[in-house]
Amino acid sequence: MIDALFLDLSGVLYDGETLIPGAREAVERVQRSDLELRFVTNTSQRTRADLLQHLHDLGFTVQDQQLFTAVDAARQWLLERRLRPFCLVHENILSEFADMDQNNPNAVFIADAVDGFNYRNLNRAFQVCQAGAPLLGVGTNRYYKSGDELLMDVGGFIRAVEFAAGVEATIVGKPSAEFFRLVLASTSSTPERTMMVGDDVFGDVEGALRAGIGACLVRTGKYQPGDEQRIEGEFQLVDSIEGAVDYALS
Repeated sequence: MIDALFLDLSGVLYDGETLIPGAREAVERVQRSDLELRFVTNTSQRTRADLLQHLHDLGFTVQDQQLFTAVDAARQWLLERRLRPFCLVHENILSEFADMDQNNPNAVFIADAVDGFNYRNLNRAFQVCQAGAPLLGVGTNRYYKSGDELLMDVGGFIRAVEFAAGVEATIVGKPSAEFFRLVLASTSSTPERTMMVGDDVFGDVEGALRAGIGACLVRTGKYQPGDEQRIEGEFQLVDSIEGAVDYALS
């Protein structure tokens, strides 16, 4: 039996600006049930407010407290430690860190910087970490889908700085077990009675399994044939969120 359902956003509910067929109706079915619903994302090209607006524009009803983002987790992590971050992030989310002192940085945060991943910025991140600063990463996703294209995600850039500086990044989003535990703590459910639904076999499915949470892989978004063979563990495999919701409610 499942008491709580965690849904990834991109690739599960929508693909770019396009709604995945049946996604809105599937979410509405969950909202009419007794399941506790959470929306969980590593997306770091939009602010929290923009994400909520995007979901609302696509017809989803999402309460603010239902949305958990890796960028939120990064902010909390940095603020709790009163650190001054060098933020290698997308220009769209710079405002999320505008209230922090970023002079003479003593921490590095890397998210999806897109064209900001140039040698000058990566070298700056390396230098700060080489001097002893902690490295914080939004996630270790390998690639993501935008329209019909698969694009390199942030994971490779985080690994490059780790390798060069001889440090290990703290991952604040998926597949971090701590991130899954943070989301779980907002519900009354237990890991065994919770299921994560995603299109990323590593970040969503393997991450959830390692946190003791059930998982379901959808064949939408960036799913590639054979992804289900790339990790160990038992999880559900369905065509889309409609199948995931059918399973969760059965």
